[in-house]
Amino acid sequence: MNPAPTNENPFAGDSSGIQQRETAARWGLRIGSYVVVLITLAIMLHIFIKGAPVAFQSKWPFVNTKFLTELPATLHVIEDRQGNHIETDVNGSDAVKKKLGDNFRAEKTISYSGGGILGPIVGTALLVIVSVGVALFLGVACAIYLSEYARHGKFLETVRLAILNLAGVPSVVFGLFGLGAFVLTAPTFVDVPAERSVFSIPLGFTTLSFEGWDTCVLSGGFTLAFVILPVIITASEQCLQAVPQGFRETSMALGATRWQTIRYSVLPFATPGILTSSILGIARAAGETAPIMFTAALAFKDKLPWQKDLPPLPADASIFAHWEQSVERFLGIFTESVQALPYHIYTLAAKIPQNEYAERAQYGSVFVFLVLVASLAASSVMLRKRLRAKYRW
Repeated sequence: MNPAPTNENPFAGDSSGIQQRETAARWGLRIGSYVVVLITLAIMLHIFIKGAPVAFQSKWPFVNTKFLTELPATLHVIEDRQGNHIETDVNGSDAVKKKLGDNFRAEKTISYSGGGILGPIVGTALLVIVSVGVALFLGVACAIYLSEYARHGKFLETVRLAILNLAGVPSVVFGLFGLGAFVLTAPTFVDVPAERSVFSIPLGFTTLSFEGWDTCVLSGGFTLAFVILPVIITASEQCLQAVPQGFRETSMALGATRWQTIRYSVLPFATPGILTSSILGIARAAGETAPIMFTAALAFKDKLPWQKDLPPLPADASIFAHWEQSVERFLGIFTESVQALPYHIYTLAAKIPQNEYAERAQYGSVFVFLVLVASLAASSVMLRKRLRAKYRW
């Protein structure tokens, strides 16, 4: 006797408790992702609402050029007897008070809240350039060795464990490391070693003295390079390993050496991914505060790095003398202490009494900072897309 026909679909999904738990887990993960996106959008919207009016204006050229092209300064707020507030700098304060005369009521000064943020922008750019340049060179070299040359064994495991531990070190520890390794101990060529020199090696025409680089762009850049090094090493190694093994075998079968194979058959196809790691490195290096507090950053500086005072040359100085002074001025950029946007924002938020003027400077600095980091990241993404379109397999 044939069984009675049924309308149930034998291939239908399971509607039991397992399927219900699977659906609940999927929705839980989806909601968690939405919450992360909403929090990110809320933060960005809050910064845009507070900071955009500081960086932009309603009149041509619609950008607050004063905020972007002047150095930070002390803001003087002068109040008259009618309750009106006049904002000026230290040079205009006396003139405004003299003009008000008996109508003058009170004056309030807010440090670092006047002028602009040109100095912190320049300092941040210099620190990022040095740190990413050093970290990319060391990171890609380490990734090539780990991926292409190193043999599997205890040594390789030890190196990878060291990289993981380096990624977990707090940034303030990197700052103390940079203070000891670069500010106080790094080698430099001098005529006469300083008293704090750990030891020196006479070279005849000069002396190699381990007395450090002081607080400067080089010290801060090298310290930040070690902060972002684990990210670049890990991402670069994964990109190298993603290149098909057949590329290497074909190249070496045609008679290429190991390095030629890496240089022409592996690195070009891994470059887009390596640029991704540089994007992460730029964002991390630009946003660090603790390492540069010990090694490079100042709360206030009234000159840009290339405005270093040098003795004037005589009227009959040769072209070589002018060229030598130009080189000295250029190299002096990297041996000067600088302001940096993260430290500038920290100073405004933690060291200055909170009021509407300090808050305006804070949010304006944060807004410009995010725009700069986003612009650098967008440029790297566009370059990565072009390289991916060029190198496809």
